Amino acid sequence: MSPPLLTVRRLTVRYELPNWVPWQQKQVLRAVDGIDFNLAEGETLGIVGESGCGKSTLARALAGLQTVSSGAIHYRGQELTRLSAKEFKPLRREIQMVFQDPLASLSPRLTIARAVEQPLKALFPELSAPERSHRALAMLERVGIEPSLAGSYPHKLSGGQCQRVGIARALVVNPRLLICDEPVSALDVSVQAQVINLLADLQREMGLSLIFIAHDLAVVARLSQRVLVLFAGKVMEQGPRDALFHRPAHPYTQALLASVPGATQDLEKREGPDGEPPSLSVPLLGCVFRNRCPIADDLCGRATPPLKRVRAGSEQFSACHFSAPQLDATQPVTPYVVAA
Repeated sequence: MSPPLLTVRRLTVRYELPNWVPWQQKQVLRAVDGIDFNLAEGETLGIVGESGCGKSTLARALAGLQTVSSGAIHYRGQELTRLSAKEFKPLRREIQMVFQDPLASLSPRLTIARAVEQPLKALFPELSAPERSHRALAMLERVGIEPSLAGSYPHKLSGGQCQRVGIARALVVNPRLLICDEPVSALDVSVQAQVINLLADLQREMGLSLIFIAHDLAVVARLSQRVLVLFAGKVMEQGPRDALFHRPAHPYTQALLASVPGATQDLEKREGPDGEPPSLSVPLLGCVFRNRCPIADDLCGRATPPLKRVRAGSEQFSACHFSAPQLDATQPVTPYVVAA
């Protein structure tokens, strides 16, 4: 078993909210609240959850674009959370990100060829201008952009083409870790499939490790070997894709799967959760999902459920008091270690 490429422990991101009343205590928004996971070399980890659950904040923190309040991110053994922007810059060669809005992530003043050249200019200053141009054009062609479009500006391209350009810009530096923050949510279904297939092909060719963030479990299932389910900034469940999709342990995961077209008959019989997510600015004792959970009781309001193994020997973990009744719910376990 080789060590993980990426290790995240107790990661927390908080924002101070504006305080319009001077004598009142400042409120803090808990966007990401104590997240743990590992990512192995060449693995795809899918991260799912509804809007506002902290997925994008987590992605930006992993990419060094968001200040971390506490916790640790280790990439190949190196702690990232204490690095300055200047110290993080060399790691940009290895850690890249594809953003959700393909058009907004590209400069309207640059042709797509020049946009793809920019990372090379910033991170590989030893390359000559012809070398940068050759690499950029080769990567654009690899992601399916015709050479005749290289001189076009982003507004001349479709959403799917702009997302391909965004992927080319991220991969032109040949990274080891690619973080995709809902890269297909703004695209038509047919274009989504093309982009997902492209990412899968590129991962195999380049040996990429991939973090794929989405709110659609059906999309995540096509790419991921493991899945992490977020709600209100916390991990509700994580584990191997097949185990999580066929035997979901947490009521929130079950509700998400029940909303997917083609869900199993057992999941279709379950009622979806009612109500709004909890306020992330108010300290909440107990389970954050309890107000929407169909099986919550008094224990869920008194004690926060730890992330625990669902079955003995299983790599599936759930943060629910009742997902593994045969185990002691009060004893937390070490987050799973991804097998090589």
